[in-house]
Amino acid sequence: MLNNMKNTIEKFNLPEDIIDLLQKAPSVQIASSISALEDLSCGGRNNTKWTVSYQLPDGREVDEVQVVRVKNGVSANYTEAYMRRRDPDCMFIADDSLSDKPRFEEQFGYSFADIRQETFNWLMTQDLAVFAFEMGQPGLGGDAVAICPANAGFFAFGLGLLQGIINIEVLDRPFNPSMILYVAPPFRHTHFGGKQVVVHNRLDIHEIFSYNLYPGPSAKKGVYGALINMGVQENWVTAHCSAVQVITPYDNVVTFMHEGASGGGKSEMLQQPHRLSDGRLVLGKNVISGEERYLEIQRTCDLHPVCDDMGLCHPSFQEKDGKLWLMDAEDAWFVRVNHIDAYGTDHDLERLTISPSRPLLFLNIDAVAGGTALIWDHIQDAPEMPCPNPRVIVPRSIVPGIVNEKVAIDIRSFGVRTPPCTKDFPSYGILGLLHVLPPALAWLWRLVSPRGHSNPSIVDKEGMSSEGVGSYWPFATGRKVDQANLLLAQFLETPRTRYILTPNQHIGAWETGFMPQWLARDYLARRGHARFQSDQLVPSRCPLLGYALDKMRIEGFTILSWFLQVDTQPEVGPAAYDEGARMLTKFFHEQIVEYLQPDLDDIGKKIIEWCLSGGKLEGYDNLMGG
Repeated sequence: MLNNMKNTIEKFNLPEDIIDLLQKAPSVQIASSISALEDLSCGGRNNTKWTVSYQLPDGREVDEVQVVRVKNGVSANYTEAYMRRRDPDCMFIADDSLSDKPRFEEQFGYSFADIRQETFNWLMTQDLAVFAFEMGQPGLGGDAVAICPANAGFFAFGLGLLQGIINIEVLDRPFNPSMILYVAPPFRHTHFGGKQVVVHNRLDIHEIFSYNLYPGPSAKKGVYGALINMGVQENWVTAHCSAVQVITPYDNVVTFMHEGASGGGKSEMLQQPHRLSDGRLVLGKNVISGEERYLEIQRTCDLHPVCDDMGLCHPSFQEKDGKLWLMDAEDAWFVRVNHIDAYGTDHDLERLTISPSRPLLFLNIDAVAGGTALIWDHIQDAPEMPCPNPRVIVPRSIVPGIVNEKVAIDIRSFGVRTPPCTKDFPSYGILGLLHVLPPALAWLWRLVSPRGHSNPSIVDKEGMSSEGVGSYWPFATGRKVDQANLLLAQFLETPRTRYILTPNQHIGAWETGFMPQWLARDYLARRGHARFQSDQLVPSRCPLLGYALDKMRIEGFTILSWFLQVDTQPEVGPAAYDEGARMLTKFFHEQIVEYLQPDLDDIGKKIIEWCLSGGKLEGYDNLMGG
């Protein structure tokens, strides 16, 4: 190894066994910039096409990803449809610290120490790409290192976009890694039956082993898991949310934070409502009659995005004003574009991605070398079956109107993907366009976090399922009860932040897409910080849905009661609504009972016990304050 390379590696301050690994590898490319990682994406600066493939011990060669260089960045497509979405059951824990997650040794029947060494041995045979980054916000999330096979440069490029990159050569402070990410794709085939597997080993340095090349479980959510683990030690939360400052035509400024399971509308909260070519908004289409309802709102609110998926709620941000404060925890956004299926659907995002000022990474987009990747050209999983999870990684620095400072949250919303609900087919799709929740009930929704109807982001299961506490449980490595307590404390300490619930996809018998949350956002922003009067809200027929609006007008247009109180829809009616409420209540009870543990805060126990006893809505107002 050349002396200058050896000196650079020493600046990473890595453990001896990792230094030994790097010294034995055939070559090590230490990237100091995003452009260096982009060059690696196609196997070198001059290549326009690249296949990421690996030779297995049995002689087979496996093609994992086809990569092409395009005018607006790099486009990568997985050869297997399974690899185009995150497997929600891919995380395993290798250490002995407290955790509710599956242990590696129990799942696979052998010690992780063995495969850890096998992984290092394999990496020693590979040309490697290495770079440094910092998790979360500077000085708060900790230093980190990525060690990837150089032929998977597109993965390193995506990780670098998402997390940023540190030039270790010019760093003017000590670099002390608290996390190392290792990437070893062939192990998916040799050890794990083709499945996505990500292993967390929470030693003095938190190790993440990614045995697949989809960045969702590792480059994004794996790093998120390391942040969550750090927050447990220091009593803070990295929320699974987007946030946006909304400025009305009358110059009111209201800041929204939107949480929810994958597919719950976080990225959409940063988007303008989608319009027809004549400017109208489609409020909904009746799934039985085919009738459509429209709105004509000439001007919606201006949007200044804060974060897209991860909000760092660090104690150093908090002011003594009773509101929750946060900042973005990422350097770029992993934006899902499955709802953009034709040119002109979202002019802002289309313009941003067609001719960006910096190269982007496209995943599951049908593109050719030298062409332009278009976010509505989704790769096909099968004939006539577009991939449901096309993505583009967009750096924050190119997003117009981006907010780089911490913000105070006025309204904290939760989004749920809801199926249609009708008399013939009752379901939990009984949410009206907007519900107002007492804090205690809002906390319960974050314990349950329904994954919802037709989730496009993950390899999902049939029926209703839970994303788990905070909707970030799939990425957390510890115990559910610890996260429940952290969220409860956060709610108690921020009494001036208000809570709402919004559906997407359906309101009863009406197909709506994401229009409910877009309208709720604009409506509440126009109201400013005013409280609802007692006659504006009515208790929902299902107590878990808090309060529904009795009436709603936005820019002179009245929203029909059908869209506010689903039991009033003739296609639904009280009986089907009540059956949906029974389903939802049963699901809540199944999910929250597991939190009744000795370590749960006493207030949390009272809230859960009230819910399990069939408590009325008014009781939630008294349990944590309304």
